[in-house]
This record gives sequence, structure tokens and C-alpha cells, in this order.
Amino acid sequence: MANEHTTADGGTGAGRTSLSRRHRALRAALWVVTGALVLAGAGLGFVHLRLDDNISDVDIDSALGTDRPADVPNGSLDILVLGSDTRSGDNGRYGRDDGTARSDTAMIVHIAESHDRASVVSIPRDTLVHRPACERTEGGTAPAAPRAMFNKAYEIGGPVCAVKTAESLTGIRMDHYIEIDFTGFKKLIDELGGVEITTTRPIDDEDSHLTLPPGDHTLDGEQALGLVRTRKSIGNGSDLGRIDLQHKFVRALVEQVRSVGVLSEPKRFYDLVDTATSAVTTDSGLASTADLAGLGKVLKGIDSDDIQLVTLPVRYSEADPNRVEPIQRGAQRIWTALRRDEPVPDSATEGSIAP
Repeated sequence: MANEHTTADGGTGAGRTSLSRRHRALRAALWVVTGALVLAGAGLGFVHLRLDDNISDVDIDSALGTDRPADVPNGSLDILVLGSDTRSGDNGRYGRDDGTARSDTAMIVHIAESHDRASVVSIPRDTLVHRPACERTEGGTAPAAPRAMFNKAYEIGGPVCAVKTAESLTGIRMDHYIEIDFTGFKKLIDELGGVEITTTRPIDDEDSHLTLPPGDHTLDGEQALGLVRTRKSIGNGSDLGRIDLQHKFVRALVEQVRSVGVLSEPKRFYDLVDTATSAVTTDSGLASTADLAGLGKVLKGIDSDDIQLVTLPVRYSEADPNRVEPIQRGAQRIWTALRRDEPVPDSATEGSIAP
């Protein structure tokens, strides 16, 4: 078990409690999945090829064609990571199933050409952005919308529209796409043996179904999902206010993933990779264990201290105080840094209401 703790003190919240009514989750999903891939890169030789059949994929490249930002030819990687909040099937306990799924968690992950550091940019779900025209999941075309919530892109056109919107926002071509839902997140945490955190204040959130007294805890999958969905019991109850907590959870999670023995625990390793490949939907370029292992090898040298975690700089929308909009100057500094394969400068988040 990792020694690093996540401190849930609720003291970093900023924003308004009315920012969002829906549950948000899975900010840490990328590092659960890619952590398993680190292990896969180290020991895929004894993983049976049947695991390829576990992976769901979407051919995003074919769907989007050539009308995309130019790929930066410097060996870096940019990945859009989404957490899906569908309430169908096993996820029904987390809310009413209205037949739709939203990307209530979105992160753009930049892996440096040197493969020794990464920048993770969280995009608040209620951020107003220009959504380009997209093919609807159920058929037909949704016209472009100049001020649409970022997470609506996934609801309208699934992964393809989400990637198209992310590329429109950033001007950066997404090399890959990874998606995970509630159930997959829980299973991965359980396979890892839980994640250690320390809470300095009690958490009692009826929406996320999480009750924790102050102190040290090893969270199982259900509790971890509750933690990353909790907002009413931290800060002032807004989506923005819990991002700092979730970023700390990411760091603890990465340490836990890296603590899992591969050569010493081959059965546990296999179960973890089996769960990871069953839990994700990827682009076609990551739709095999060999492809995922290649990404795992890229990520293998990145420790938790090598991960820069930032939130897109935003301010409240004057037209709708329940929505936020990017601070363009700061946002462009972030996207420019990623295109140049440089760390995000501290000045990029000046004036932001996000942590």
C-alpha cells in the first residue's frame, strides 16, 4: 500500500453551490487505467491475448477525417480522458436513468516527448465553449453551438463529438481517447486493494453515499467513487470546489498503482489488467493489449511528483451565473504550453475561480 495520503479537508473550495445539480465523478479515472497499463508495459508477456476482446473502441480518426488540428510531430502525446455518468445497468443506483450519458469528468492529458512528466488539465463540465457541428448518436446532425456546456458534446455525439469539441477548444489534436464509467472505476479500485486517504473533517454526503469520520482510511471502490463524487461536504459545495481534492486523490492513486507487484504477484497483475481492459472504451489506436502496453511503457517513468495538475482557468458567466467560461488569456497560455511540449506556467491560472 502506498504511503502517500490524500487530505480531504474541504478548505480549497471556490465557486457557487448552484454550479451543477448532477453528480460529477471519475476525475482520477485516467490514472487508474493508465496505472494498470504501466504494469502491462512491464509484464505483458504472460497476459493472454484474449484480453483484446475486453476492449470497446471507437474509430474516431475515420469519423473526424482530415478536418482536425495538425498533429504536433515532437513525440509527445495528448489524450482526452472522460468519465461517463450513464445511469443504466449497474450504474442505476447513482440516479435516474434518462437514457443519456454525460461526460461529467473531462481531462486533457499531455505526456511530454521525454516521457518523464505529464500535464493534466481538468475542464469543468459546465464550461461554456464553442461546440462544432456534430453527428448525433441517434442519427442526424447537431448544428454548431457558440455557447454550449462542454459535457453536452458527449451527450449529443458520444466520443467523436467530445474529441471534436476538445480539439476546437484547444487547437490541439487528440492522439488518443480513454473513457471509463462508474462501475469500471469501482472495480479498478477494488483490484488495486483500495487507496489510502486522510480526512481532517467529517464527510457526510447523501448524494454520493459517503460517510467518513476524520482520520486515516483505506477506501474501497464504492467509497472511492463516493469520494470523487462528493461536493456538498467539501468547500462550499460546488463542482469547482472539489477539484483540488480530486487532484490529490489522483496523486495517491498513482502511488498505489505503482506499488502493485508485477513479477511477484502475477495473478494480481493479470486480474488488474483484465479489469482495466474491460472497464474502458478507447479510440481504435488503443484497442489492443499491445497498444495499451505501448502507452504503459510511455507512462512507466512518470511518478506522481512528475504530474502537473491544473484546472482550466474560468470565471462565472455574466449571462448565466450557474455556468463558467474560460479566461481566454490564461487558457491560451495552457494550450500554447502543451503545443510547445512545455510545463503550464503558473501565470496561466491567474484570476481563475477554480482551485
